[in-house]
Amino acid sequence: MFVREVAGPPGAPTIVLLHGWMASGGLNWFQTFESLGREFHVLAPDLRGHARGLRAHRFHLEDCADDVAALCRALGTNPVLAVGYSMGGPVAQLLWQRHPDLVSGLVLCATSDSFAFGLTERRAVQHVLGALTSGARVAETALQIPSRALRSVIPPRRPADFVQWATAELTRHSVRMLAEAALSVAMYRADEWMSDVDVPTAVVVTTRDRSVPPAMQLRMAESIRHSTVHLVDGGHAVCVRGRFVQPLLDACSAVATRAV
Repeated sequence: MFVREVAGPPGAPTIVLLHGWMASGGLNWFQTFESLGREFHVLAPDLRGHARGLRAHRFHLEDCADDVAALCRALGTNPVLAVGYSMGGPVAQLLWQRHPDLVSGLVLCATSDSFAFGLTERRAVQHVLGALTSGARVAETALQIPSRALRSVIPPRRPADFVQWATAELTRHSVRMLAEAALSVAMYRADEWMSDVDVPTAVVVTTRDRSVPPAMQLRMAESIRHSTVHLVDGGHAVCVRGRFVQPLLDACSAVATRAV
């Protein structure tokens, strides 16, 4: 696995940042590394098929959760605060469901426990993405990355260098696995068991989100006992804006305090 790391203060709790679809650990969270690193030990892996993430024959959200669990065990972390953005939200939820001993709290951003696709919509998505997957002719480079490749990677500050860096991140994706990831998210349903979540949880609601409407995010928050809600003024891509940092930091700090 490839994971970005910010060491944080000695003895700081660990948070694992789980990125959204078509992003990477760097692209999704680069604005937050410096601020979060003052309070937490930060891990930001690239999930399967994304950027430097693992390549596999199939993409399943459950496998992503198991990958993160294996990472935590390999690094010997204490129970972590799992922070998921968009697609990373289901991965964080599944990490708690499948490996509850590894999770001390959840922060769910711009995400939901179900994406409200009916049977007709799901079949349509499956048909379109199936055609995309079978028709994709994209050469994928086998990346030789050690099993424990920890990197502290902060993107360059100059605009021209930043664009080059971001483009390089995007070109590393597996098109086939992106298509399968989109289908996996479309089929995801956790609304039947989200009320069972028993760890401190915060929901960061993106108030102008057209991809995951705020009403869906708030419905999920209401289903989780004693969850807190933190509002951020922006759409689904607000994670690349500086104004996303403080609401996220507030949410993480609130959950970490309750998790002690």
